[in-house]
Amino acid sequence: MSGKTETLGEGRFLRLQKRNGWEFVERVAVRGVAVLIAVTAADELVLVEQYREPVRAKMIELPAGLVGDEPAFSGESLLAAANRELEEETGYCAGRLSVVAEMPSSGGMTSEIVTFVHAAELTKVGPGGGVEGEDIRVRVVPLAVVDRRLGALSAEGYLIDPKIYAGLRLLTHAVGG
Repeated sequence: MSGKTETLGEGRFLRLQKRNGWEFVERVAVRGVAVLIAVTAADELVLVEQYREPVRAKMIELPAGLVGDEPAFSGESLLAAANRELEEETGYCAGRLSVVAEMPSSGGMTSEIVTFVHAAELTKVGPGGGVEGEDIRVRVVPLAVVDRRLGALSAEGYLIDPKIYAGLRLLTHAVGG
């Protein structure tokens, strides 16, 4: 479906658009979003905990990051950005990265497409924690108990990003578990 796109407002990072009666958000100066399904050699899923202002709560998420959002990384490939974000947020570096799926993050609200990347052969190279102002806590959870652990965290008041469940499904079915 085509139609004229009208910009309703724009900030530093987001642009509010209207097309064919739909209002939606686009990211400004971003070429993509990488979401990492990072699994250690001990079959542990690497997760991050971070406060998210829009929902006013701490969230448990898969490590993720934007591609091309900063001038220093404008020519960076998706996989290079994925590994950079993995290291920044978790302190792990992947020896092997592979794209397993692309899908909308919230098709009724944003044009954003996320790319799920399986990260394997992980090496701990630093503390993680994100860049200035992110205050990320790394959580490494055995795959065998991840559902139970996420349930417990939810009961404690954490919000659980549904991309974790999509990532686990992709890990089992697209990657071969």
